[in-house]
Amino acid sequence: MSSKIEWTDETWNPVDGCTKVSAGCAHCYAATFAHRQMGPWKGRAFTDVRCHPSRLDVPLHWRKPRRVFVNSMSDLFHSDVPDAFIGRVFERMRLAPGHTFQVLTKRPERMLAWLSRCGNGGGLGWITHDGSEPERAYGGTGIIVGDADRWPLPNVWLGVSVENQATADERIPILLQTPAAHRFVSAEPLLEPIDLSIYLASGFDEPPHNDILSWVIVGGESGVAARPCDVAWVRSIVSQCQAADVPAFVKQVGARPIGFLPEARDFPTALINVGFWIKDSKGGDPAEWPEDLRVRQMPEVRP
Repeated sequence: MSSKIEWTDETWNPVDGCTKVSAGCAHCYAATFAHRQMGPWKGRAFTDVRCHPSRLDVPLHWRKPRRVFVNSMSDLFHSDVPDAFIGRVFERMRLAPGHTFQVLTKRPERMLAWLSRCGNGGGLGWITHDGSEPERAYGGTGIIVGDADRWPLPNVWLGVSVENQATADERIPILLQTPAAHRFVSAEPLLEPIDLSIYLASGFDEPPHNDILSWVIVGGESGVAARPCDVAWVRSIVSQCQAADVPAFVKQVGARPIGFLPEARDFPTALINVGFWIKDSKGGDPAEWPEDLRVRQMPEVRP
């Protein structure tokens, strides 16, 4: 379905349902949606993780190239998603090279383990998840998740979601070991200042890391229970990215931005939202931000 998420064009949910793993999950928008018991969530708990084979072929019918956020309502690398189903998702991404697929996880350990078991098939033109020949993979299902000359898949971007320094330092080093055409970070909801400089700096390619980040998304939390986001934290991440020549994308400043703007001092207190003036409920209108935060860059798409 078409997406209102500013950094993507479509969402594709071959899996839905998830479980919370860290502070960033506390006010999960997907869990909130499920809690309303609407549509496919009627009679289901959000913790009921389900795979949907009927949704696998959806991107194959999209003719116009687009950016696709994979599993906005789940995590592809959740422990309840079978290895073989992950393989089928990668197979469809391989069959749709005109689209760019954005895979975001809070479980980079499994992502690394799964992708590390893929090989180039001895140059025979195929890659299977477990390294065996296609006819033996997954009990004869023959799931092909890449090609000998296209691995890692150039149209698949892999990322991790972080909310504070602890999750950044836990998840990003694992991401940087994972085979990917693009590696990115979504610092949303941003709950405290994060220093990403070591992961952005050129030369951060010594073992066990083999690349640097090529994109950073940042945003404050939305929703009625949103936790505060200091615009200084957002500004710092943008500055770090600019210093390293890494594209940055400021998605929103959140529903409770803090950081007083001098020009806001003349507004009545009732018109100032925790520090500065915003009308957009999630702080998602760049026109309301300080000018230096109006940054929405994308990585260059590799052929």
